[in-house]
Amino acid sequence: MNKQKREEIFRRLREDNPTPTTELAYSNPFELLIAVILSAQATDVGVNKATAKLYPVANTPETIYALGVEGLSEYIKTIGLYNSKARNVIETCRMLVELHNSQVPDNREALEALPGVGRKTANVVLNTAFGHAAMAVDTHIFRVSNRTGIAPGKNVLEVERQLMRHVPKEYLVDAHHWLILHGRYVCKARTPQCGSCRIEDLCDYKFKTSN
Repeated sequence: MNKQKREEIFRRLREDNPTPTTELAYSNPFELLIAVILSAQATDVGVNKATAKLYPVANTPETIYALGVEGLSEYIKTIGLYNSKARNVIETCRMLVELHNSQVPDNREALEALPGVGRKTANVVLNTAFGHAAMAVDTHIFRVSNRTGIAPGKNVLEVERQLMRHVPKEYLVDAHHWLILHGRYVCKARTPQCGSCRIEDLCDYKFKTSN
């Protein structure tokens, strides 16, 4: 795919959605961090239902830590892998209090040192909470990047590097959100909605549908 096509793809995505953001509910970087940790192998809708009950009771490192693993588990037990996630969140809260003055760090190394925080989670927080040009490649973004030809790669790290290299700079901060939303609602895994896709004429996918 050439530079002009990529430029037009992101121009259209921005035209349709000028201020994209995550579908996770949060009001500060800490709430976002916890929501993203909980969202691994879970839906944003499911996480939002749990945090809607949790955050009015505890939404700081100190107050969530005070719940303990068992107390936190009661709020998040509807989410997959909640036991291990509860342990990770409690330990993350302890580290934030003891090492970071209860603040979410805005650098990758410190974020990835927190339990339950891998590269993808760190990228979401850096991008969404702090406005860094970072690309959190999940299954949706991996699929869209390969299927359209925007940034093909054999694994998530390769796709991330290709996106960081090829997405035009003016679109880089918001590109993660546009791509994930496009994959979630239009360029779906089993039944891509090619017939109603804004970028169908620019896409390299060979098996387009009439949906």
